[in-house]
Amino acid sequence: MSIITKYCIIRDNRIVINGELDYQADLTLPFIEFIKGAYRHYKFNYLKFFKMDELCKLAYLGSEMLLKNDNFLDCYPSNEIGVILSNCASSLDIDIKHQKTISDKDNYFPSPAVFVYTLPNIMIGEICIRHKINGENAMFVSERFDPDQLWQYAEMLFSSAKVSAVISGWVDVMYDSYAAFLYIMEKDNLPEQRQSQIINKSYICNSSQHLSELYNRHF
Repeated sequence: MSIITKYCIIRDNRIVINGELDYQADLTLPFIEFIKGAYRHYKFNYLKFFKMDELCKLAYLGSEMLLKNDNFLDCYPSNEIGVILSNCASSLDIDIKHQKTISDKDNYFPSPAVFVYTLPNIMIGEICIRHKINGENAMFVSERFDPDQLWQYAEMLFSSAKVSAVISGWVDVMYDSYAAFLYIMEKDNLPEQRQSQIINKSYICNSSQHLSELYNRHF
């Protein structure tokens, strides 16, 4: 059996951790201003953040909030932690920006700094680099959040002993429309040092149905 031990929601200029509001900004702020404001609010110190595209910024912030004040990374070898993400828009937000740099032959200015983000799995790479995660990873593009797909894929990795835990969920950005639902999923035979942190938490769920219910509470 596997369990969700922590989750983070970022949408509507709000950050929710385990069902509790942790940060809120003016709803009129555009996404880019909200995400930069949240970064500064939490005093994160990762200057590469400002070079990322919007999708990676959202994935970065979500993973930072998920791992903040948590011993998760200390409980597993880096190669036993996986990252499984999904979204709807893929990398289309930055793809459009890249296309604008090459479509006008008289004003041709392709930028490697833009081009490098024209794959959605780059956000997985950013999380793995930031936290030195070396386990299996996968990126799925689907019309909507699919808890069964993500749950079953993680279970497959667990049963094949490829990883013991994953950071998983939904991270989607298209213009100013964005949403992130990230969670930590672990085998239920938790390391001893991990058990003491998550015992008796009401948000813990242990099936894709529970995961769907958790998602639907906020979306």
